[in-house]
Amino acid sequence: MTFSPAAYNTIKQYLADTETLPKDYDAIFTGDLGIVGSDLLCKMADSDGIDLKTVHKDCGVMIFDTKTQDVHSGGSGCGCSASVLCSHILNKLNAREYKNILFCATGALLSPTSSLQGKSIPSIAHLVNIKAD
Repeated sequence: MTFSPAAYNTIKQYLADTETLPKDYDAIFTGDLGIVGSDLLCKMADSDGIDLKTVHKDCGVMIFDTKTQDVHSGGSGCGCSASVLCSHILNKLNAREYKNILFCATGALLSPTSSLQGKSIPSIAHLVNIKAD
C-alpha cells in the first residue's frame, strides 16, 4: 500500500490554494512513504511540473539508516512521523534552521469491514504549515 497519491494530492492542493511553490519552504516532510513511496511522490509531482525533489524529506526514510539496517523501503506508521517531528524537525525550527515547513502525515482509513472486503484501502493525508516565530 502506498500513501503517495493522497500525500501528493494534499500537497498539490495546498500549493495551489496558497499560491506557493515547493521552493518557498525549507522542507516538505511526508509521514511514512518510505523510499519507494517518496520516489513515486516525486514522479507524480514531476508529471505536473512541480519539483519536490529538492525539498522533500520522508520521516520513514529519515528515522533509519538504510545502509546498515534491513528496513527495505524505510519505516512506516505514525511513530515515524511523530518521532521525527518531535525531535529533528522541532529542534531545527527552534534553532531557526527551518523557518517554514510543510508537514504532511499520511495514513490508511482502516476498518474491520473494509479490510475483510478485499478491496483497496483508502489513504488519507493531513498537512500543516509550521513556521518558526
